[in-house]
Amino acid sequence: QVQLVESGGGLVQPGGSLRLSCAVSGISLDYYAIGWFRQAPGKDRLGVSCISSNPSSTYVTNSVKGRFTISRDSTRNTVYLQMDSLQPEDTAVYYCAASSVCLGQPWAHEYSWWGQGTQVTVSS
Repeated sequence: QVQLVESGGGLVQPGGSLRLSCAVSGISLDYYAIGWFRQAPGKDRLGVSCISSNPSSTYVTNSVKGRFTISRDSTRNTVYLQMDSLQPEDTAVYYCAASSVCLGQPWAHEYSWWGQGTQVTVSS
């Protein structure tokens, strides 16, 4: 059974940082890519970043480039999303999901397994 469990969300002030974790079980990150998505209230779910099974292959969408960094720990089968310089527009539920590849902008239909999401709220 494949499971993805996000953690690390919370309330942070503008300019602050959070690190999200996605703990994966049932599949190995040596063979699957992981993507991060976010969904704000009333908005579509959008891809933010992904990392392939090749650890040198990552993608970060333009709107968060330079502020968000994706990484993974194969020993823990966990993927991280480091989020710095957070702004109110980053407020959303953040989801991680698994796919066979990370070739660029993540699209939700390309991902087969999903976590339950973690809320990130950026507010003063």
